[in-house]
Amino acid sequence: MEETEDAWIFEVELPGANRDDVQVEATDTELVISGKIEERERAGVVRRRARRSGAFEYRTTLPAGIDPDQIDARFDNGLLTVDVPRPERAKTRRIKIN
Repeated sequence: MEETEDAWIFEVELPGANRDDVQVEATDTELVISGKIEERERAGVVRRRARRSGAFEYRTTLPAGIDPDQIDARFDNGLLTVDVPRPERAKTRRIKIN
C-alpha cells in the first residue's frame, strides 16, 4: 500500500490470474480483494512449483468518509492497482503559523 496526498494506492501482484477471476469490493469502511488463480494443466510431472494457486482474499479497513463510487481498479499484466481517493477532510493540509 502506498499513501499519497490524494489517495491510498493498493498494488497486488497476481501472476497467472485472469481479470474475470478477481473481485474488488468496497464499503465506506472496508476494501476486499478476492479471487482465485487456477492451476494450469501440465503434461509432465511437476518437480517444483513457485507460483501460488487457489483462492485468496485480502481485507483492509478504510478510514471513515470514503466514497466507494470513487474507487478505481486496473488490472494489467498480473498487477492489480486499486486507487482509493482520500475524502476532503482526510487530505493533509499545511497550516500557516501566524
